[in-house]
Amino acid sequence: MTGPTSTYQAWRRLAGLPGGTRLFSAAAMARVPYFASVLPHVVRMEPGLAEVLVPKWPFVYNHLRTVHAIASCNAAEVAMGMLMEATVSRSHRWIPKSMNVAYLAKATTSLRATARLDPPDLPDFEAISDGVEVTVPVSVTDESGVEVVHADITTWVTRA
Repeated sequence: MTGPTSTYQAWRRLAGLPGGTRLFSAAAMARVPYFASVLPHVVRMEPGLAEVLVPKWPFVYNHLRTVHAIASCNAAEVAMGMLMEATVSRSHRWIPKSMNVAYLAKATTSLRATARLDPPDLPDFEAISDGVEVTVPVSVTDESGVEVVHADITTWVTRA
């Protein structure tokens, strides 16, 4: 039962096709409808790395006409989820356990959420017996590259 998840297999099939990343992103929103409010566009997905674009549009505005805090959290969670789907094999499962978020600046533009786990931060999945926490750092930046939100999302990983 080892090998890539069905989500990561779909990404690898679609990402190289014209419009494939958009088709993949639409399928992800169909599978997790809550994320549709931020219209995530998965642009990169590989073991240890995922990037998601979130447009600034009226459904993510707050009273200041900036991207509201929960939309930024949703962007971070989508990026973390895509990273975990690309990183954790079918022999294991994961679920978010907690999220620590720092709101660093007003988000006045569309956003890019980047989740990254470097090899030293990855557990030996084959050695997991009872479960392990894996914390995924996610940087949410504006179009100028300024980090507007930082999230550390702790996941719980167990054998499937």
